[in-house]
Amino acid sequence: MLISTLLCFVASAMAIELDISSRDSIKSAASTITYNMMTYYQGNLTGQVPGLLPGSLSCDPNNPAIYCWWEAGAMWGQLINYWQYTNDSTYNEVTSEALQFQRGPQNNFNPPNQTRSMGIDDQAFWGFSALDAVEANFPESTADGDPSWLALAQAVFNFQSAFWDTAVCGGGYRWQVYSFNAGYNLKNSVSNGGNFLLSARLAYITGNTSYSNWANMVYDWIEQGPLMQIQDGTLYIWDNTDANHNCTAVQHYIWSYNYGIMLMGAAYMYNYTNGSSTWDYRVNLILNSTFTLFFPEKYGGNILFEVQCEATQVCDQDQKSFKAYVSRWLAVTSVLVPSTWDRIKTKLQGSAQGAAAQCSGPNNACGLQWYSSTYEGTTGVGQD
Repeated sequence: MLISTLLCFVASAMAIELDISSRDSIKSAASTITYNMMTYYQGNLTGQVPGLLPGSLSCDPNNPAIYCWWEAGAMWGQLINYWQYTNDSTYNEVTSEALQFQRGPQNNFNPPNQTRSMGIDDQAFWGFSALDAVEANFPESTADGDPSWLALAQAVFNFQSAFWDTAVCGGGYRWQVYSFNAGYNLKNSVSNGGNFLLSARLAYITGNTSYSNWANMVYDWIEQGPLMQIQDGTLYIWDNTDANHNCTAVQHYIWSYNYGIMLMGAAYMYNYTNGSSTWDYRVNLILNSTFTLFFPEKYGGNILFEVQCEATQVCDQDQKSFKAYVSRWLAVTSVLVPSTWDRIKTKLQGSAQGAAAQCSGPNNACGLQWYSSTYEGTTGVGQD
């Protein structure tokens, strides 16, 4: 699991000497990388907004100086994992402050500064971080009126449940919560997968069948619709489909985090159902397809690669972060579904070694292309 923690942060590191067989080496590298990543965060300074990365009030993935709100939410979950696996509490206070400040008046991660542009997927990533806190036994906030981490995640689920849309396409979540936002017409994999993962984790944590029933419903809708297609034994999880055309066509893009989000949700359901054959099949189908599509043999077969944009260096600010989440979710899957451990470990170790070798830019900066030891020119929170 420490390997996955390292991969969550690796791309902005200084030059890394990494011995993947040494717990101390991994912890030392993770500490250095985490420190460098947090130099981007200014929300704990006077006059700044706690919880936000630069530009989070005006999301623009095409601007390399701006980080959207959802990516900040994901970062706090990574910091919780960092504490969980290293026992370094340096960032605990700022993490707790960030999550509580961004919870909004209804305690559901729908704060006023984000409400008008709220996406189901954006909100889900903040919910994931609250669930990371629950599962890691991260210290609860002691401030008066602050809800528990579990209560925050449950409130996200309750909010999102009202937006399950059966009016078109037989169900599914629209990407955007409100109709005046661009993208409201799309039902996409990350929003539906995000709610599926949220539901599956809540079922795992609470044992409440209401959550597991919901998770089953969402997965079934995704599986039976156009977003999932099996071709020659490989599962393709397409990015989105258009509700204005009754979800009859899809955008044929594949992104690693869509696979990771569905994989980890399936892993939680596998564990929750004590290894049911249905979820065993789904876990292995998604996992094998992830390996086929995102660990290409031309780079040795053990290094994670964002196939849609990485080689041509056209990944936007959001897309640069996808591999970090997938690394973490693969690690969690290997614990929830022990039969996957050996296969996943090999991929994570290869990716960690490749990522460390990438740190060869100016001032020892690291980039996105883990398959190459030649610095490709980018660095930032997303690559972390």
